[in-house]
Amino acid sequence: MYLTGLVPWLIAAGVIPLVPLSAAGVNAWFVVAAWLLLCAALVAVDVIAAPDPRALALERTYPGRVGSGGHARVRLGEAAELRLRVVNRGERRIRATLRDAWQPTAGAPPARLRLDIPPREARTASLALLPRRRGELRTEFAIIRSSGPLGLAGVQRRMDAPGAIRVLPPFHARRHLPSRVARLRELDGNTSVQVRGQGTEFDSLRLYVRGDDVRSIDWRATARAGSTMLRTWRPERDRHVVIVIDTGRTAATRVGDGTRLDAAFEAALLLAALAERAGDHVHLVAFDRALRARVTGVEGSNLLPALVDALAPVEAQLIDTDWEAAFAQARALAGHPSLLVVLTAQEAPDAARGFLGTLPQTVRAGTVVLVGTATDADLERTARAEGSVDDLYRAAAAEAALGTASAVARAITRAGAEALTASPDDLPPRIADRYLALKAAGRL
Repeated sequence: MYLTGLVPWLIAAGVIPLVPLSAAGVNAWFVVAAWLLLCAALVAVDVIAAPDPRALALERTYPGRVGSGGHARVRLGEAAELRLRVVNRGERRIRATLRDAWQPTAGAPPARLRLDIPPREARTASLALLPRRRGELRTEFAIIRSSGPLGLAGVQRRMDAPGAIRVLPPFHARRHLPSRVARLRELDGNTSVQVRGQGTEFDSLRLYVRGDDVRSIDWRATARAGSTMLRTWRPERDRHVVIVIDTGRTAATRVGDGTRLDAAFEAALLLAALAERAGDHVHLVAFDRALRARVTGVEGSNLLPALVDALAPVEAQLIDTDWEAAFAQARALAGHPSLLVVLTAQEAPDAARGFLGTLPQTVRAGTVVLVGTATDADLERTARAEGSVDDLYRAAAAEAALGTASAVARAITRAGAEALTASPDDLPPRIADRYLALKAAGRL
């Protein structure tokens, strides 16, 4: 059972007859006891007369995007609407309030749903969630309170009603995709190189123009056409792009408004969407000391949904990454990838020792390795700060951090890879631009 806010007012109303009865010589304690017994009797009658909430049945529906598990899928920052259909299977009218017990991070409204359901009928209530965290957010039950006819008390029941929504990464970097796709189309349709190289395939024949490289002359075509013909090449399709996301402890570092892991997700999604438009095969693995997410063999319009669905529950783990096992996972996805993108945070020489020791074995002929790191955008500004002694100490610490990060970047370059460092907002377009530059240069 439960009591409503009317009960204290009912008890307090006993003060009104107490004053004249006491003046008439009636024992005040007797009046108080009698009034409390009357209030208790009214509450008991209200509880007994309240309809049983067990006569209700709950059904959940998700009018928005629904995933393979039958649950709603919504991007972080967007509202998710769900509907509760409450069926009254009893013979009595039920006036009730309902509280859906979602996790706090699901962003459920604090207001209770009020229901008035005639017998053998149903009512549908809408509930808007505004999630504040990625991943799988669940509810296992709902609390229903059925009030009595007097409104003093009622019956409360817990009803099992499991439900879940999957909150996907927001993919804010999507705004950079149209401009990069336009550059890719221009590169693919209008640009051809004269010298064949790694990452190129035959495009077409055209007439020789003075200044062209004579090594690209096609002598057989020249003999057939009677004019000097030149071969042109274009960036090759069907290349393998492998993205490795480090989910170790360094991925939990706050940079900007999020974490390094969030910035890595943005960069991975933008690169995957661009590579899919270019006709390349994209593979992704999120790893620390265990496999957290893996996507491979997915092509076309199914790629992005598969990626965001796999990355949604992934969180940074407070353990060091096993880089030998991580690169073994990458090799298992594609034996000889054309492009290997490692999204991690390698800024301190001591912490990067295991990564730098494994990286030279990964850099092979025919594979371009990019190492992307999201850094704090305010670090350089802090290093140039002047003012109080505290500001100078902060500037010295920021300068030391920048120096060690530069040393690690030089070590990555000496190992044969390319190091890209940028703020969380700038890292995704920088990696996409580097991908396009490799395409234009015939290296991919």
